[in-house]
Amino acid sequence: MKLYKSDKVRFIVGLILIIIVYSWYYIFFAENKNTASIPSKIRHLITFATTVAVYFIGTFHLGKLKDTWMSSLWHFIHISGLFIIGVMGLFDWFIHEISLNARHFAGGIQEMLISPVLYFAMGLLNRTFNK
Repeated sequence: MKLYKSDKVRFIVGLILIIIVYSWYYIFFAENKNTASIPSKIRHLITFATTVAVYFIGTFHLGKLKDTWMSSLWHFIHISGLFIIGVMGLFDWFIHEISLNARHFAGGIQEMLISPVLYFAMGLLNRTFNK
């Protein structure tokens, strides 16, 4: 039994799920005034878990499409970004607090990874190349 009737429906469902996770993260965590009271390590874990959740949503929805290059690109971008912010987070936890500029850099990478824009752009590229 096929869960989705077409690749287009699968792609749209993935996009909607990523938008929901992205919105949830910003409404309830990143832009919440009470977030500052959460310990730093817990904030790191929430941010990392959100990024991993978006990665798995994209992997599930792009991995079943006919065009495997989208899935490969998704894996490459996310694994690279997760590695960078993971190393920076571990350095911050165990060695020394990272600078404000490094925090902004890691935040920019994390923003790119959870943003639905990356997923949507890959869909536009796929559509353009298939024509």
